[in-house]
Amino acid sequence: MPLSSVSVSRRQFMLTGAASALSYTAYSRSDRQPTYAEQTDHAADGFPFQHGVASGDPLQNKVILWTRITPPSDELAIHYRWRIASDPEFHQVVNQGQGYTNAERDFTVKVDADLLVPGQSYYYVFEALGQRSDIGRTKTLPEGDVDHLRIAFTSCSNYAHGYFNVYKEIARRADLDVVLHLGDYIYEYSNREQSLVTGRVHQPPHVTRTLADYRQRHACYKTDRDLQEVHRQHPFIVIWDDHEVANNAWGSVSDGKGGADNHTLDDGEWRQRLSGAVRAYMEWMPIREQVDTLGQYQIYRQFRFGDLLDLNMLDTRLAGRDQQSDDPQIRDAESRTLLGYEQEQWLEDNLAQAQQEGVIWKLLGQQVMMAQFSINQSPLNHDQWDGYPAARQRLFNAVKQAQVDNFVVLTGDIHSSWALALNEDPFADQPDDNLGVELVTPAVSSPGIESEARAAVAATSLESLLPHLNFVDFYFRGYVLLDINPQRIQAEWWVVDNVERPRYASECLRALVIPAGQAQLSPAHSLTQAKPSAAAAPAFSEEFAYLRQWRRDHGRYRLEGVLATNAGVL
Repeated sequence: MPLSSVSVSRRQFMLTGAASALSYTAYSRSDRQPTYAEQTDHAADGFPFQHGVASGDPLQNKVILWTRITPPSDELAIHYRWRIASDPEFHQVVNQGQGYTNAERDFTVKVDADLLVPGQSYYYVFEALGQRSDIGRTKTLPEGDVDHLRIAFTSCSNYAHGYFNVYKEIARRADLDVVLHLGDYIYEYSNREQSLVTGRVHQPPHVTRTLADYRQRHACYKTDRDLQEVHRQHPFIVIWDDHEVANNAWGSVSDGKGGADNHTLDDGEWRQRLSGAVRAYMEWMPIREQVDTLGQYQIYRQFRFGDLLDLNMLDTRLAGRDQQSDDPQIRDAESRTLLGYEQEQWLEDNLAQAQQEGVIWKLLGQQVMMAQFSINQSPLNHDQWDGYPAARQRLFNAVKQAQVDNFVVLTGDIHSSWALALNEDPFADQPDDNLGVELVTPAVSSPGIESEARAAVAATSLESLLPHLNFVDFYFRGYVLLDINPQRIQAEWWVVDNVERPRYASECLRALVIPAGQAQLSPAHSLTQAKPSAAAAPAFSEEFAYLRQWRRDHGRYRLEGVLATNAGVL
């Protein structure tokens, strides 16, 4: 039976998952090797790396390394060292450096480590205040002829709504080339009611409005050990959506104009709130900081995986989006934009160039659903591309004009799983050929329809109303695994049966194939197999004790350890 036609009931899922769960040996809540801070209780003893390590925005020759150093109360600036090696024992160090961080950037550290080679796994470590971070693993992008990639993508991770079991599952996959997070990495809400159910309390406990609030909220999320583990094992490429600032945000970072559904005068000035949220995001996320012509941060950017894949990460939220409107005259205006005109042109140029250069797959990573989601030509969600039909048509025109093939859109935001064809008018009696396909990831923890029965009814109803819909599920949380080669992309929706508890079962809900040269979705008849990969980043153990040779003198910290031995050459 094709995997795409398997129906998984919650009871069946839990029963079958229970048996497989007994065989889980890696990174489960009961047997995962704890981080160094957990093993030695250094969170209470002044351990400075309480928020873990992370890497992101890999290129062919460099990658961003990130950590945060929790300061002693009397520290104005903190000296740190970093090292990156081609082996987890750090016998083959390829680059190293040092620097200072301070309260101006909330004692976060971001290093753009270069002198790396394409398609290579690396291991990195930080040292500060006489102590050593956990070891992280990262990987550079490949170049030239590339025959196989494995990518996971997800979105919408609400700390108060449940455990990050999905992150734990992604961390277990040692063969991933990169992880994409498509936004809503944090949530601005207080979520007090959800905290009473899960026991996971947002900090600060109120809605975030100020720079200090957003910093504290990012810090809260970064204390989660499953989030720390997935960052420790894989490089991330991230984009924000609305909840990194406020619900259904719109406008532009460049000029500070805009607003959000849940922003009122009582919340202060929008420009100040936006500035604080963006600054905290740049401090706390492993993203390469780039600015526009006005000197303001922008997050849309391009990544090239050799001749196999071109990836454009978009900002559909804060790069010039017009305000949402359900007024048809406003909504359908030709001048309306979701991306902002500068980003529209940038994307059009990138797609045309990738096609001209013979890159096989052209992928977009973005936030809100692009395919039509409407009944009787009435959009159901004006925050999506449906609320900006002229902007969508301009993108579709660019795809047609440049004859872009193998066009795949990756989407988050909606807390559910979807697979759809992209067509200018899928409701026509005789629709034109599809332009591409869209794959939507479920959430990490944010809820969809929380009744499985109601979720099933909603899915069945939509399947009869949307001719371009291949598959939808509103109930399960999870992620999408992409297995990519020149002949096809196979997309697998991997889900967990609950996020209310740290014990769970996981399995594949649906698997579909996109053949190269065809903007179609077909059932997969088997799951893809893991590819050879570098060793996972090791958890702290006695075997690596020599890497953590440090001591703390009374009253002050003294830097020793392996990084300190090279202080004279740094």
